[in-house]
Amino acid sequence: MTELRCRKTETLAGDEEAERRQNEPEPQTERVNEPVSAEDGGSVSSGGAGDDLQQKDEGEVKEEDGLHKQEESTRPRTSVKRSKSSSTSGFLQRLLRVFLGCLAAVACGMLYAVYLSTYHDRKFWFSTRQELEREITFQAGSGLYYYYYKHMLAAPSFERGFYELMIDNRTVSGQTINAVERLSLYPELITSFIYRVTGSQDFMEPIYFYIGAVFGLQAVYVTALFVCSWVMSGTWVAGMLAVAWYVINRPDTSKVDHAVPLRDNWALPYFSCQVAALTGFLSNNISSATEMFCYLTMSATTFTFLLVWEHSHYVLFIQGLCLFLLDSFDLVPSRKMADIHKVYLSSLFLAYLFQFQNTTLLSSPLLSLLIGSVLARYFQQKMKVGPLVARVMKLFLHFHLVFTTGITFSYLVKKLLPVSEGDFILKFLEVKFGLNTTTDFVTNFLLCQESLQTPRQDLFLRLTQASVLPFYLLVLTVCLLSTLQTIYRRLSGQPMKTNLRLEDGRIGEQPEVIYHVFHTLLFGGLTLLFDGMKYLWTPYVCMFTAFGVCSPDLWMTVFKWLKLKSIHPVVLSLILSTAVPTIIGFSLWREYCPRVLAELSDLQEFYDPDTVELISWIRSQAPVAAVFAGSPQLLGTVKLCSGSAVTSLPLYSDVNLLRRSEDTYQVYAMRSAEDIYKILTSQKTNYVIIEESICTELSLNKGCRIKDLLDISNGHVVYDKGEIYSFAKHGRFCHEIKMNYSPYTNYFTRVFWNRSFHVYKVNSVISFQY
Repeated sequence: MTELRCRKTETLAGDEEAERRQNEPEPQTERVNEPVSAEDGGSVSSGGAGDDLQQKDEGEVKEEDGLHKQEESTRPRTSVKRSKSSSTSGFLQRLLRVFLGCLAAVACGMLYAVYLSTYHDRKFWFSTRQELEREITFQAGSGLYYYYYKHMLAAPSFERGFYELMIDNRTVSGQTINAVERLSLYPELITSFIYRVTGSQDFMEPIYFYIGAVFGLQAVYVTALFVCSWVMSGTWVAGMLAVAWYVINRPDTSKVDHAVPLRDNWALPYFSCQVAALTGFLSNNISSATEMFCYLTMSATTFTFLLVWEHSHYVLFIQGLCLFLLDSFDLVPSRKMADIHKVYLSSLFLAYLFQFQNTTLLSSPLLSLLIGSVLARYFQQKMKVGPLVARVMKLFLHFHLVFTTGITFSYLVKKLLPVSEGDFILKFLEVKFGLNTTTDFVTNFLLCQESLQTPRQDLFLRLTQASVLPFYLLVLTVCLLSTLQTIYRRLSGQPMKTNLRLEDGRIGEQPEVIYHVFHTLLFGGLTLLFDGMKYLWTPYVCMFTAFGVCSPDLWMTVFKWLKLKSIHPVVLSLILSTAVPTIIGFSLWREYCPRVLAELSDLQEFYDPDTVELISWIRSQAPVAAVFAGSPQLLGTVKLCSGSAVTSLPLYSDVNLLRRSEDTYQVYAMRSAEDIYKILTSQKTNYVIIEESICTELSLNKGCRIKDLLDISNGHVVYDKGEIYSFAKHGRFCHEIKMNYSPYTNYFTRVFWNRSFHVYKVNSVISFQY
């Protein structure tokens, strides 16, 4: 009985202790399955009544524990519900942000296409002109490509038109060429096929469909720049700022407003999409599905870019150098570099097949770089390990192996395959950089082209006035210094962070940012040498600058360097990444929006009655099988508007055609009538067109006039220490033939003339008149 009272007392004391613990707050950690000792549990009895009371007490304790567990189980469920609701709201916010960004990107692209169409119509009065006058507006010889588009539509079937272009003997006199390969006519083939299949001939003229396709691709170009800046900065405000800068600097970002059918107007939108996909592919914080989408997009656009432009492999070579630097400094995973190499190699192989086994692609610097990089990585499998000095030495050895292997491969290909353009390009670069001099007409003619000369100062003045250049230099400086810090860390053996936070302030550790730093540096350096490269560099200047000023990471990196303590750097970086682009956008809107609207409202006048008169005469008076000689730019228009065969084409990437153009240009040299007659008859010429603008050309840069280049090439004029010495026996042919005296009248008969052009028939039978 005493034992029972003691047990009962202990039980009641235990209940009071349990109630007291229940009223106390929950501890942070709980003891689970702790063993109970005899001292804690009291004495253990063996009596039956004691066992019943003990079981009852244990049942009450278990019941109380069950209540405690039930209460505790309801609390996590509530927190789970709250976390689910918060995650759902976060997902909806991200979805809304992505939807608004995509809507803004598409809207910017469409508005830019409408703007281009309206500006083009106002500039050339396009909608109010006749078909002939519309075709003449395709300047700089670009109308030649539109001729093949018309040819495909006039053919009885697409297959028949394609076959005729592969064995074209009605374009260049005396030659049968594969026009699809020689002029990269896949844009015209695809556009004409879509025009046929969709039945667009019922509601749209062919010329509007053609230029509409080009303007639509420009919309894709702008949208890709928008997306690229958005992906890098995390806000679509950067995309809108990039588009604004692109439109404001349109004379330096695109040639589409005055030469619609040019190859780069078709190709560069695909390159922009490829760069946007590559930017997303290099990013660390993307899902596997997004990475696969970027990979497929990059593959398709790389192949298309190679297919539609003959110079595309040079552009991809510069991009390949950027990626090669990323791989060499171990700034991107090797798995991704292997995937990019697969994209390049597969695209080159497919382009080689589709371009009828084009040997230029086999000797391209891009393929040589890929071969050298793959072989060097195979022989240097432990290049990215070791201390700093050892890794730097291995890196120099790696560069040596890659470039030596690439140059050797290119040399062997050129020896085994008939590739002649490589030697010409090498000679051209020697003269360009002052390592050699030449009197060769073709080389000097190319050096005098505006796109291959050094840019003038007004380019940088325009970029500064639009405020893009100062901010570009700021963004580039910060990103470049942070990239150099990252390279030093990697060479020192420190791993790269894949999950960067804003507080880290390391914008140079993002692989996509490092790529664009190298990208803009290499293309910018080429722009300082060749003015035509600005159309590749300036759009990405706009995109890169917009990303920088809108990126909190860039401002946070600066504050980390400054060790800012008075104001919280994270808050200040977020404020500046919003305030700075807002101020820039407002100032651009205030200053340039009236100018853009004024361009659309201003009716310009483009009318060339002399060219219209010349083409009308050719259509009505010249035989269908006649062959015309003249400047390549004019012959492109003649071929487009009349369909007559010509002696040369406005294609500056083909050395053989440039040599034929040199022969045709001899009509502006100091050559005899007999010499010119022999040259023209060797090209089976029936009519020669002499242009007053070339014959009487007045230019401050006299060394780049056609007649000056011809005189130097023919040895008729020698420049020595500022003095000019002439050794010509004959007068200038284009002047002398207008005198209508023998022997010029023996070989040529004037059949048409106006203020700008003189057309002479090449006599088939020489009549000597004295």
